[in-house]
Amino acid sequence: MISRLHRIYSPLGILALAVCSLLLLSGCSGGPAGGSRAGHAEREPAVIGTDGSAESRVVAAIYRELLTAAGQKVRTADTAYASPTHTAQAVVDGEISVAPAYESSMLRALPGGQTMPGNMEATLSMALPPGIVALPAAAAQRGLVVAVTEATADRYGLRGLDDLGAAKDRLTLGGPASGDPGAPSAAAVKKAYGVTLTPAGASRTADVLVLRSSDTALARGGLVVLGDPESVVPPEHVFPLISAPAVDATGRAALARVNAPLTTGQLAKLAASVDKGEAPGKAARTWLRAQGLLH
Repeated sequence: MISRLHRIYSPLGILALAVCSLLLLSGCSGGPAGGSRAGHAEREPAVIGTDGSAESRVVAAIYRELLTAAGQKVRTADTAYASPTHTAQAVVDGEISVAPAYESSMLRALPGGQTMPGNMEATLSMALPPGIVALPAAAAQRGLVVAVTEATADRYGLRGLDDLGAAKDRLTLGGPASGDPGAPSAAAVKKAYGVTLTPAGASRTADVLVLRSSDTALARGGLVVLGDPESVVPPEHVFPLISAPAVDATGRAALARVNAPLTTGQLAKLAASVDKGEAPGKAARTWLRAQGLLH
């Protein structure tokens, strides 16, 4: 599917762009003189799409609130897409204008994007086709985290995966997300940190748990998310994937305001609220107002 990413400009599309450019240069755009202001007023609304998950829906609602407050016309797509990959493809194909996207998932979907880069933002920018922009990512990740209980962290002095070597006992590695793409295996942890862990499958009682960052167990507390200095777990920070003409500089600046306050913990709480039945728009507005980002 994403193999079509580099074929978004057909000869017919290029011809249409050329004709539009000539019309604009000749002053025959069909609008009144000084038509840039009129053109902005008549701009079609930016369409925001989601993959249907609670995380995607609430982040899309946050984007919508911020863009609306910045003076842009916005609407949400009528139907949800099957996955983040499908949503990203819809942006590329021009079906929608904006969507929450996730770094490693996006990169794996792009041609030649299998290798984890040192600079994810730059790598995405180079990999995406012209006219499609990956805006800077938020602190929040939708992907995977590695965690231990507070008791285990205190017992062994664990704050990061690099501390596991201090544990005298053989610890187990497992959890409900241990089979997900990108989940760290015992072999990968040993290669990166020199620590031998015993695989425990999907068990929630493993000493070292692989969880989705939206797992409600994280929102409930009692777990310590371990740091990962060697990036065994691929990053999945959420970022706005946009069609460049659809979001102006003011809108982009508005979206960037959410990057620092939207942490993984905050996203997990927002997603949990939506899973319990709260409307994404209401959850987004309440959170944005609490952060001082919306009046």
